Amino acid sequence: MIADDLTAKANGAFEFAEVQLRKLITNHPSYFPLFTKAGKWKHQSESWTNWCEGFLGGMLWILARRTGDPWWRAKAEEYSRLIEHRQFDGAVHDLGFLFLPTWKVWYEVTGDKKIQKTVLTAGETLAGRFQEKGAYLCSFVAPESLFIDIMMNVEIIFYAAQELGDQRLKEIALKHCFTTRRYLVRGDGSTAHEGIFDLSSGAFLCQSTHQGWRGDSSWARGQAWAIGGFITAFKYTKEIRFLDTAIATANYFIERTPSEGIPPNDWDQPPPKASYESSAAAIAAGAFLDLAQQVTDPGLAQRYHNFAKQTLTTLLTDDFLGAGRPGWEGILRHGIYHERKGLGVDESVMWGDYFFLAALDKLLQNAASSSA
Repeated sequence: MIADDLTAKANGAFEFAEVQLRKLITNHPSYFPLFTKAGKWKHQSESWTNWCEGFLGGMLWILARRTGDPWWRAKAEEYSRLIEHRQFDGAVHDLGFLFLPTWKVWYEVTGDKKIQKTVLTAGETLAGRFQEKGAYLCSFVAPESLFIDIMMNVEIIFYAAQELGDQRLKEIALKHCFTTRRYLVRGDGSTAHEGIFDLSSGAFLCQSTHQGWRGDSSWARGQAWAIGGFITAFKYTKEIRFLDTAIATANYFIERTPSEGIPPNDWDQPPPKASYESSAAAIAAGAFLDLAQQVTDPGLAQRYHNFAKQTLTTLLTDDFLGAGRPGWEGILRHGIYHERKGLGVDESVMWGDYFFLAALDKLLQNAASSSA
C-alpha cells in the first residue's frame, strides 16, 4: 500500500506532465530533445550520441494508457512512427531505449504482429553488435568498448529471442550479461561505466569511463542501469547469478546514497561536484520496484520498496518537480546528461522525465493490484 498523500502527489505529477508534454509537442512538433538548457528544450547543443528518441514517445504511451484520451494515443503512435526507421540502425547500442517504450508497448496494446515485427527487427539489429571475441555487445564508441548502459538495452534481444524461438539470439544476450557481470561489476557491487577489450584476442584490458569521475569510480546513472538491467535479465532467464548481481548493485546504491534517495553524478567524485543526479534516482526507483517483486526475502523486498517510495517522494517535491519553477519546460529538474562535457548539467533530461513517470506509473499500478 502507498499513502494517500503520495498517491495524490503522483497523480498531480501526471497532470503536470500532461501540460508539459502537450506544450513540447505542440510548440516543437516532431522534435526529440535530449536535455534542457536553462530549463528550455529547444537549443543547439552537442548530442554526443543518438539515443533518446524512444523516451518522448514512451511518455506519450504512458499518458495514453492512463487517460484513455485518443489525442494522446494518436500522438503516441505518431512519435513511434517517427523512429520506425531506426530499427535498422546498427551504429548504436540503444535500440532497447528506442523501441521498448514505444513499439513494444504499441504491440501490447494492439496485438498487431506487424507492429511487433518492428521490435523484433530492432532486437536482431542490436545483436549484430556482438563481438564474438570477448563475448559482448559493443558500444557506439568503438568495437572494443563495452558500456554498462547496454544492460538496459539487452532486453530487446531477450524479447526477440523469446518471440522468435531463436537460440542464437538468446545466447548472445546471455553471453553479454555474463561478460558485463564479470568485468564491469566489482566485488563491492559498484560498477564501471566502460570496459575496454583487445579486439584481436578478446581479452579484457581495463575499466574506463566517459561520464563518471574516473575509470575506477562509481557513476550513479550507470549503477542504476546495472540494477535495472540485471533484474530484467533475471526475469527473462531465471538465472540466479543475475538476481544476485541486481541485489549487489542495488545494495551498493542504497548504501552510498543519502536517505532521501538522490545520488550525485558520481559517488567518488571530490568537491565541487553536482549534488544531484535526479535521472539516476528515477531509473533506480523503477528498478527497485521491480527488484522488490523478484526477491524471496520479505525484509529485502520491503527495503527496496521503501527506498523506491522514498526516492519518488523526494522527486515529487517542489525542489525537483518542474512545477515549482515557473517557465521550466521539463518535468523533473536536477538531472545530468554529461557532466564532463558540460552538457545538460542540473537540467531536465528526457530519460529522467520518462523513467520518473514510468516509476510513478509502476508504483500506482502495484498499489492498485495489491488492493484489488
